[in-house]
Amino acid sequence: MIHPGPGWPTRHGSPAVFLDRDGTLIEDRDYLADPDGVVLLPGVIEGLQRLRDAGFTLAIATNQSGIGRGLMTHDDVDACHRRLIELLEPHDIRFAAIGSCPLATKIKSRRIIESYERKPGPGMLITIAREHGIDLLRSWMVGDAERDLIAGRHAGCRGTILVDTGRTREIEDAGLIATARVPTFNHAVDRILAPDSR
Repeated sequence: MIHPGPGWPTRHGSPAVFLDRDGTLIEDRDYLADPDGVVLLPGVIEGLQRLRDAGFTLAIATNQSGIGRGLMTHDDVDACHRRLIELLEPHDIRFAAIGSCPLATKIKSRRIIESYERKPGPGMLITIAREHGIDLLRSWMVGDAERDLIAGRHAGCRGTILVDTGRTREIEDAGLIATARVPTFNHAVDRILAPDSR
């Protein structure tokens, strides 16, 4: 789906916030295939509105290995994304892009880049940035897993923020790869919008 290429985004575009999906924007359910299971986490609508109003482009980058494992289809994932869009449209919140990687991991380590496309690989972020005129050097990656942070670092993002959820695994040396570690999505937005972050 995504391949490296020329045109690495630099300081010529708009800032963005790249967002993990499960556990960051919506409740984390293993291999979500039913759009009825798409439930927004508390504070997400308000947080996305604040980012939008501050001029950030919004984009999703999500691993969906259930496709590669044969547990769901591309159509299932697309249906869940349509449901997410439906929930946010009344609040005038839109994503410039939704990138998803269907590959199933073969390596247990969350730090090894097994594929350019799959987080912790930076491929989804870089391709979205190139296609939508995003300045990675002024952009942020927000997620609930170590692979999100590493993807953001390798893509060249301004910062990476770990949102602690009930399913966030303990991360060794999190302070070395996360600009901040926060308890909720709105705390992540506070950090991004802080005067020293702009």
